[in-house]
Amino acid sequence: MAISNINAIISKDIHKVWDIVLAVDKYSTWRSDLSKTEVINDKQFVEYTKEGYATTFTVTMVEPYKRWEFDIENSNMKGHWIGVFTSKGNETQIDLTENVMPKKWFMKPFVKSYLKKQQMQFILDLKKVLE
Repeated sequence: MAISNINAIISKDIHKVWDIVLAVDKYSTWRSDLSKTEVINDKQFVEYTKEGYATTFTVTMVEPYKRWEFDIENSNMKGHWIGVFTSKGNETQIDLTENVMPKKWFMKPFVKSYLKKQQMQFILDLKKVLE
């Protein structure tokens, strides 16, 4: 199992950050790694990479403006994501943790660095859309 965590301060208030992050149907307008997202229902959505690779997300917890959690699964891995949002006045601290198990043994050495790269890109894209 690989665990990756990233913390960041976003220079916008928590309501703005929360609204952008939870609007998964609009991810393709600001996330540089995705071609589209498909909302299945209020608990499930699918992200598609630029190459068309699909990952399914199943929401397990929503605590508005505080915490968002979901299970992640695709053909290569399965795991859990936790996003904790903390208001710091006009700024927002976000703490993202992914806990993932590769489905293929040969991928094990690469999972943690892949997760870290994905998290960094998410933060960079989020900061850019909120500028």
